[in-house]
Amino acid sequence: MARPRTFGVRALLTDPAGRIALVRHHYIAGWYLPGGGVDKNESAEEAIRRELAEEVGLADVEIAGLLGVYHNRSQAKDDHVVVFVARVADPAALHAADAREIAEAGWFAPDTLPEGTSPATRRRIAEHLAARQGHGVW
Repeated sequence: MARPRTFGVRALLTDPAGRIALVRHHYIAGWYLPGGGVDKNESAEEAIRRELAEEVGLADVEIAGLLGVYHNRSQAKDDHVVVFVARVADPAALHAADAREIAEAGWFAPDTLPEGTSPATRRRIAEHLAARQGHGVW
């Protein structure tokens, strides 16, 4: 049975110190960029703003641009994921806003990412640090 194609968003969110926001979910092991699915009649930008508010409690976020658009076919998925580059002025506001979904949220220096950071998350961070626009396989 084929899975339906989905459309998702993630944010490579940085603070003034250059740290990157990551989240750990209750339902899957590892650390990830915050984000989620795009709802019907919702733009990708509206979705990432909603997801950042829901997951990490941030409403005042500057969307600086796009890191890239990726296709995730792992684990029988057929997902297209848009990764935004975003900034926040007040890093203290970051927290696990939805305790049912997010076990933990935190800021991490790119050279000290937590154990269990997903390989795709590490690839997106490396692209960002190299000032490369990403695309292709998640």
